[in-house]
Amino acid sequence: MTRTYKLTLMAMLIAIGLVGAMFIWFPAGVARAFPVQHAVNVIAAVLLGPGPAVLIAFAIGLLRNLLGIGTLLAFPGGMVGALLAGIAYRTFKHKGAAALGEVIGTAFIGSLLAVPIAHIFLGQAAGVFFFVPGFFVSSISGALLAWIILSRVPSHKLPHSFKK
Repeated sequence: MTRTYKLTLMAMLIAIGLVGAMFIWFPAGVARAFPVQHAVNVIAAVLLGPGPAVLIAFAIGLLRNLLGIGTLLAFPGGMVGALLAGIAYRTFKHKGAAALGEVIGTAFIGSLLAVPIAHIFLGQAAGVFFFVPGFFVSSISGALLAWIILSRVPSHKLPHSFKK
């Protein structure tokens, strides 16, 4: 994969995540669910690896915040979910592992990291498991969407090593 191809693919995934966030969302507990963000995280993790997936999640979160369609809570959930999805795919070489990594990273670890961010920056006093249900619904719907999309791609077309 050439550097230009990789950057172009990253830019396209960022655009898909941003446009998807504007049009496809639903209320999920105390948060809004953005399943396209989580689907993009899993797809980026499988196609590009953990590092680029985290960069894509950060860029989507930053742009959503700048455009007023996101909150600071987009960062811990999206970035940790993308990281774990990439690590899970790299370790197990299975699309389902990437989807599961996204759910675990977002719903459990990301939601726990959201508590101090909500307290410090948003002025919300939330309990430890306050964000788990909303983050879980959001990440599971996006991970399933990504798994369905990736199941249509033959495994021999997917990268199994993340060499430069």
